[in-house]
Amino acid sequence: MRPSLDQGRAQGNLTMMPRAQRGRVLIAAGSDSGGGAGIQADLKAVTALGGYGMTAITALTAQNTQGVFGIHDVPTAFIRQQLELVLDDLGADCVKTGMLHSSAVIDAVCDVLEAMAPDTPVVVDPVMVAKGGHALLEDSAIGILKARMILRATVLTPNIPEAELLTGMSIRDIDGMRHAAEMLLSLGAQAVLLKGGHMSGDVLTDLLATEHGIETFESPRLHTRHTHGTGCTLASALACGIAQGLELSAAVRRARDYVITAIRTAPGFGKGHGPLNHSHTVTPDA
Repeated sequence: MRPSLDQGRAQGNLTMMPRAQRGRVLIAAGSDSGGGAGIQADLKAVTALGGYGMTAITALTAQNTQGVFGIHDVPTAFIRQQLELVLDDLGADCVKTGMLHSSAVIDAVCDVLEAMAPDTPVVVDPVMVAKGGHALLEDSAIGILKARMILRATVLTPNIPEAELLTGMSIRDIDGMRHAAEMLLSLGAQAVLLKGGHMSGDVLTDLLATEHGIETFESPRLHTRHTHGTGCTLASALACGIAQGLELSAAVRRARDYVITAIRTAPGFGKGHGPLNHSHTVTPDA
């Protein structure tokens, strides 16, 4: 069994992690040419937290901080091949999914996981809409996302707009978030981390819902436009913690702390929604 870190250690020095606790994270997601979200953000986050990231790229996107301008599909047979080869040789302690933009892609990923990694934890980030508003999930794929991918999720990590699309309800306050989290839990995920970044107010609230109840995480809101890739980054940081043996609550807390610092120390690149500072754990001036 992989050793776990206590909460105090989880919030401490993120760069001094024993080799035995470096988890393998297999990421199935799209590529972001701007480097702020998608596979690029995922790999940066996992590496910065001491994990080992592997990838199955599901789509290529042409984008920058101002939006998504093109999407190039990756053949599903090639997606399957990436997953199968990595799992067969390297293995995985946790799988993280991001942009799975069609029913065929979702089926391909689920088929491989069910066949080769049935007991491996899966963090499902239900990527549906890019920061600039570009749709990243076909409308026809929402049903299969619920029927297969969410049902397979160890943790589901929707933001408010994604939770609204998945539940069909409007979320206006914390009570609405609680109701939505419980509804999402009923879809079959073992846990739901509902992110409150799209809510208004000076305090940002995230909710972690499990069969044991709902835990609240709060932090001061950072008023900045440099938030591109926060969802991808948080989900991958969470997956890394799970892969390294952290208890779920501690993994969420460490992931949130990592993202908050990454936002606070963002480099300020781009004319739109700029990227985070993923490397703050390994740079002395973060």
